[in-house]
Amino acid sequence: MKDFFSCPEESNFYSNCLENLVFKNCQKSEYVVEFGSGDGSPVINSLLRNRFDGVIHGFELNTSAWKAANSTIDEYDLGHKYIIYNSCLFDSSQPEAEYLVANPPYLPAPDNNIYMPLLFGGEDGATITNNLLSLGYPNVLLLVSSFSNPKSTIHHARSNGYWVNNFVVLPLKFGYYSSEPKVKKRIEELRKNKMAFYDGDYYFLAGVLFKKSQKSEVDLSNQLVQAMTSL
Repeated sequence: MKDFFSCPEESNFYSNCLENLVFKNCQKSEYVVEFGSGDGSPVINSLLRNRFDGVIHGFELNTSAWKAANSTIDEYDLGHKYIIYNSCLFDSSQPEAEYLVANPPYLPAPDNNIYMPLLFGGEDGATITNNLLSLGYPNVLLLVSSFSNPKSTIHHARSNGYWVNNFVVLPLKFGYYSSEPKVKKRIEELRKNKMAFYDGDYYFLAGVLFKKSQKSEVDLSNQLVQAMTSL
């Protein structure tokens, strides 16, 4: 097993969300900030398929993942488009950008003593996701899990002036990390309190584009809640 997160299905979904919800809407020479770049494969695959003319500044704490990402970036000569720092966005001088994107850690657990601590998303799994919505970027693309208190994320987004501009939902099977007994037990506890939604071995993962605006012509928050809680 790798010492950094690897899930081809989830990475491909994140990559498609980047392409359809971000890159297609970006203006020329746009700046994008990414939290938790991992091995960089979602962004790299998107860049190889699209004519994105901007620059993505990524932040990744896992040194092994950071090295793997930079190796692939060099291989495809993408260093002028994708720059990843071996540091945490929250601890850094946050660069200005029109978009913040992330597949943030969303595993709920009592503490971060789990198989891969960097996947810990707080006791309800939504802590880091909600923190990213507190940074004030105009547009934020996040992957939101149905077992990680998604209602709180939508409420937090609203309280910070964000509206759901667009979203895509993918059913996913519980994997190695989300099936860890400690994590699964916490997810079951959240479910009893109507803070987690899943059916058997499956949950929903949504790619959500939040747009910061005092008033939005399009707000799909209610539709997103219905989609995420229908299991």
